[in-house]
Amino acid sequence: MAQLPFAAFDADHHYYEAEDAFIRHVDPRMQKRCMQWATIDGRKRLLVGGKINRFIPNPTFDPVAKPGILDAFFRGKNPDGKSIAKLFGELDPIHPAYRDRDARLTQLDEQGLEGAFLFPTLAVGMEESLKDDVEALCAAFRGFNRWMLEDWGFAYRDRLFAAPYIPLADPDWAVEELEWALANGARMVSMTPGPVRGAKHGSPGASVYDPFWARMAEAGIALGIHSGDAGYNKFADEYGSGGDFRAFAFDGLRTALSAAPVADKLAAMICHGALSRHPGLRIATIECGSNWVRPLLERLKKAYGQMPMGFEHDPVEQFRRQVWVAPYYEDDLEGLRADLGAEHILFGSDYPHAEGLAVPTDFIHDCKGYDEDEIRLVMHDNARSLLAPARP
Repeated sequence: MAQLPFAAFDADHHYYEAEDAFIRHVDPRMQKRCMQWATIDGRKRLLVGGKINRFIPNPTFDPVAKPGILDAFFRGKNPDGKSIAKLFGELDPIHPAYRDRDARLTQLDEQGLEGAFLFPTLAVGMEESLKDDVEALCAAFRGFNRWMLEDWGFAYRDRLFAAPYIPLADPDWAVEELEWALANGARMVSMTPGPVRGAKHGSPGASVYDPFWARMAEAGIALGIHSGDAGYNKFADEYGSGGDFRAFAFDGLRTALSAAPVADKLAAMICHGALSRHPGLRIATIECGSNWVRPLLERLKKAYGQMPMGFEHDPVEQFRRQVWVAPYYEDDLEGLRADLGAEHILFGSDYPHAEGLAVPTDFIHDCKGYDEDEIRLVMHDNARSLLAPARP
């Protein structure tokens, strides 16, 4: 484990959802339209909207891949050309810390972590699957958020900060759900990249969503945009490499295509004025990497130069003021610092996922060229600063 003179704060930790996470608090009359379990050909399968969902190969998560087992693969190193199944190797029984908050606190101590933001593993693939049934979408995530509160809490011991997931498909419902989350101590809210699914207004920057963003800004609660199924396989479909989004189904062309749902979500929020109308809104991009940052800033700079009358503020400076980025450890971290400044970079390990770091604080080994003050900002202070103030 990397030795730091302080306890780090991880902006990207995960739980593995309990099997009843999308069932426990969902009206039984709605479950056929939301989530169900079924045994098909002797294997337990998750049905979403009545269809087999393939986002996660084994959504029971038992057994599950070892943390960080795909580290080399995500650094672009697979010289023997092994399949993903071979790279996964032998799976482990699920660890108590992946589903129990007290066991996770013990693990944080062992990892040298003061605290962590907690994000879903399965839920980030569910919104796209329910986009054609907004009532079911809202019912599913209402139940899911109540499971999250019950099993993890939104600010457990002021160390584990599980972020409720609030889709925007029904803007009125989203505000109601946000109010409930705030009343129950939420300190961050999560969404996935890409457009608003299931809604007439696909841009998250559209004015119809202003009541939600205004309440977020007023409460001082940050938005965590975490990677997931953004529906962008439709672009790969045009080239014959799309189909259902599967977390560990890799295709060279899909990897090389330029569509970047997180960049597009932020571009929409900036260009359609949401960040200008709500200057107190803070956004963190989590597990979305950072290679999209410079191209987006260059596009925003050009658009502003061509059409300054279309913006209330300089969009590049707006991005640098209101957006924080958690890069992949294999990204160009020195280049990101030049583009964004160390004050807006977050350490995220993606623990305990296979594509993350087996030892979270080993992230510092990739922060080459960062001085001690910058290391502290990235590894602790920046994430802590994003926490909404606790409600009295």
